[in-house]
Amino acid sequence: MKTPPRLQSLVDEGLVDTVVRQLMSGKEAMAYVVRCGEHTRCAKVYKEATQRSFRQAVDYTENRKVKNSRQARAMAKGTKFGRQAQEAAWQSAEVDALYRLAAAGVRVPTPYNFHDGVLLMELVTDAEGDAAPRINDVALTADEARAHHAMLLLQVVRMLCAGVVHGDLSEFNVLLGEEGPVIIDLPQAIDAAGNNHAQRVLLRDVANLRGFFGGFAPELLHTDFGPEIWDLYQRGLLSPEVPLKGVFHREAGTVDLGGVLREIDDARAEESARRLRMGV
Repeated sequence: MKTPPRLQSLVDEGLVDTVVRQLMSGKEAMAYVVRCGEHTRCAKVYKEATQRSFRQAVDYTENRKVKNSRQARAMAKGTKFGRQAQEAAWQSAEVDALYRLAAAGVRVPTPYNFHDGVLLMELVTDAEGDAAPRINDVALTADEARAHHAMLLLQVVRMLCAGVVHGDLSEFNVLLGEEGPVIIDLPQAIDAAGNNHAQRVLLRDVANLRGFFGGFAPELLHTDFGPEIWDLYQRGLLSPEVPLKGVFHREAGTVDLGGVLREIDDARAEESARRLRMGV
């Protein structure tokens, strides 16, 4: 196919030889299958902020660091330079998270290069060597749902042990590769220790997985892995080797009305984003 303008600089630099085809168009990026020498890879081209449907919400950007004080001041003032700096920080967040998580053994696409707003990474494939489907496009048996859910919970634990919360984890951000689920789309990843919203976001991520896989294996709907994982993390007891029970006993106490209202708002926002992705 004809080389898209945003990929031309990578071709000029010799990072990409040819663009094979468009893979998908998401809420914050376009993905292409490309050839790099003998390898077939994925090129993720980030959309401009004005073209994205995903908000750079404060929940995600809180405590993200920038390289210098000039950038920080410009971002706070919302100047043109500040918006450009914010956009660059938003893109680099995924790149940084991918390298960090890949090193921690989390099942994410292997990153190879980041150049001119384009992320070159592993193309996740199925058993036939074709681009892997999103897991929401696959009909699962109850046993498959249980196995994939367990594997993804392990990845959530590994991510949290590496200090990262995905922030938008759902069936729309998981590919079903040849060896099982692979987590994708991390520009909204947050720092578990430095972001005050980390607990709430982690619980939502785990609840999204429960809701999806529970549609195939209903007993999963009665599990409570999110609070269990966060409690172990807070107490310094969380590791990939710790067996999870899916049960959490909450202490009786004062109801956090503000927290409940935030959860309601989050649920509404998530449903709106889900409908947008599905074209409803």
